[in-house]
Amino acid sequence: MEFRDYYKVLGVERTATDADIKSAFRKLARKHHPDVNPGNKDAEKQFKQINEAYQVLSDPAKRKKYDELGADWEHGISQEEMMRRYAREQAAAGGRGGGHAAHFDGGDFSDFFEQFFGGAGGGGFHAGSPRGGFGFSAEPVRAPDLRAEVQVTLYDAIKGAKRRLEMVAQDECATCGGSGITTTEERQGKNRIIQSAHACPTCGGSGVIPTPRALEITIPAGVTDGTQLRLKGQGGRGTRPELNGDLFLTVRIDEQPPFAIAGRDVRCELPVWDYEAALGAEVTAPTADGAKVSLKIPSGSQTGRVLRLRGRGIPSRGKESAGDLLYELKVLAPTDLTDEERKLMEQLAERRRARGVTDPRAELRVRS
Repeated sequence: MEFRDYYKVLGVERTATDADIKSAFRKLARKHHPDVNPGNKDAEKQFKQINEAYQVLSDPAKRKKYDELGADWEHGISQEEMMRRYAREQAAAGGRGGGHAAHFDGGDFSDFFEQFFGGAGGGGFHAGSPRGGFGFSAEPVRAPDLRAEVQVTLYDAIKGAKRRLEMVAQDECATCGGSGITTTEERQGKNRIIQSAHACPTCGGSGVIPTPRALEITIPAGVTDGTQLRLKGQGGRGTRPELNGDLFLTVRIDEQPPFAIAGRDVRCELPVWDYEAALGAEVTAPTADGAKVSLKIPSGSQTGRVLRLRGRGIPSRGKESAGDLLYELKVLAPTDLTDEERKLMEQLAERRRARGVTDPRAELRVRS
């Protein structure tokens, strides 16, 4: 009995996902399709082997059976016993296919496939549905996920917001049902016989159609720059709602002066007059959520000193705690002194010199 390594035929690993298998099948099937290689017997043979491999690996039950039997099937149990077991499994499953079997004309399938995967009957093999590519059975394929970015303000990140998002989705092609293939077929009793298969003229064989879409989305409070939101079922459209893909939305926060973002913390450079820094003062400062707060400036404060308001940054979300609001002081000297103010400043300077106040530049040295 001839045995084919279906994984090698499709060029995938044994750990390949359903999506990997489908993708490999599509590429190889298009390359070796008889319509693309008229009169090429080698291509036709490879095309049939690709179909055979896909018929098995795309069906979870058949793939499981294939993995269990493997190339050493004959060293395990008898052929008759394997046939009986397979028949019992098919009966228990209600006879997959439900009387809607499809034959792919041409035959030339391995004995292994014919005997263990229902290949008997005119040399064709059976499939439950023409979906999945070239009329062979496959579990319904989930539509593709989509990714997009949304810009929000810092205020939106703190308070939450609603946004209208316009994008181009990749919806499943209604003409081919997402397979990328259209077929011509005829019926013989309960069976459908596929005569030919071609790339879908609507989607060009990709299986998806670019579709403009507008969504009203909610930005939850507490998002940070780079937060990824998953909108279930808002990706590509499938044949059924449960087969819709998801939309993964990355949040980008626009920084708005005087505020800057550092994770969940929000920083603000706060200017104060030199006399406020020297004497201490109570000033009004803005907050990131649009409010204002009364802030005490300790006497003797210098440029660069940081005052912290705990929990007033970006609020908590999930297991992440709220950030802080940090004010970094920037001490300013007045530049528009009146004559009286200038005299007062000169008196202050003279008194400090007389008191022997340390020169702030005394420690500065030029190294030789």
